[in-house]
Amino acid sequence: MQWCPDRELRVRIALAALLVGSLPFAFAYTFIFAANTIGIALLEWVTERPWPGEFYIDPIALTIVVIVGVAIQLRYGSRTVAGSLNARPVEPDTSPELHARVTRLAWQADIPVPTICVSTNSTPNACAVGGISGSGTLILTTGLLETLSGDELDAVLAHELAHLGNRDATVMTVAWLLPTATYYLAIAAGYVLYGLTRLLGSGGGRSRSNGDGRAVVAAIAAIAISAAVTLAISALFWAASVLVHRVLSRYREYAADRASAALTGDPLALASALETIDGTMESIPDRDLRALDGGTEALYVVPLEARTFDETELVSTDIFPETHPPTSDRIDRLRELASETT
Repeated sequence: MQWCPDRELRVRIALAALLVGSLPFAFAYTFIFAANTIGIALLEWVTERPWPGEFYIDPIALTIVVIVGVAIQLRYGSRTVAGSLNARPVEPDTSPELHARVTRLAWQADIPVPTICVSTNSTPNACAVGGISGSGTLILTTGLLETLSGDELDAVLAHELAHLGNRDATVMTVAWLLPTATYYLAIAAGYVLYGLTRLLGSGGGRSRSNGDGRAVVAAIAAIAISAAVTLAISALFWAASVLVHRVLSRYREYAADRASAALTGDPLALASALETIDGTMESIPDRDLRALDGGTEALYVVPLEARTFDETELVSTDIFPETHPPTSDRIDRLRELASETT
């Protein structure tokens, strides 16, 4: 089999890149609109006087900020993801076999050899993070290296290298920032509203003086309305930014699976690897699963969702719901591909 460019994937990457570039502008101008309508009205109500002027963002300045933000994310995104997973770079002299495998597969895929980082974690998983230079970074867990056989490991490495070769890893490296930021902003606004509810419920907003009482009530009301508006806007743009992942994330996994099968010549090796990883996940300690949690779940070869945890659900599954196609479906497709090539 030969690894051929996927036209539909390229269209999806272009659409996702367009969404990634446009959503920050829409997010900023929606907040400006809210500030000039609801915000100024609140200021006039609290201060009991007209509030001259309006809030404004210079389009050129905003464009520069967005471009610089994307460049920073591309430049330091791999470090951010690796740091969040406590992954450290490994050199050829300390892991010669691993480097030999990655180098061989990268040459087969005709892409630059990526940086290799390893996270000490018993959860078998891996991800590819795109970079501004195009070489990217592979992040592997010790659980993956210890669990998979040689052929299975090659198949997973080829899958992740395909993400780098297809350049969808680069878009996803930038795309995970906005939904993560809007998610936590919505959570912060929700906590403010919760705190105000508790305050009012305990009588903390009362005052003996009528003048002071009005000022306190007005201030609390202004904060509550601002928090509610922030929550609504953040939730809206979280949902919109998740569309980026729906446009790209599921299809890119199928494309990387096909590319892995083409690079290794063995679709069943990746099917076996996915089955092994998926089956092993249930026995992984909760602390190790949570160490991979935090917003990068969309980048993993196998998702952390649909598991049983000791306490609350994973943050990753809240920020990025259903980022991967069902693993069983991917395995079935790989087995069908193997039957077609024999």
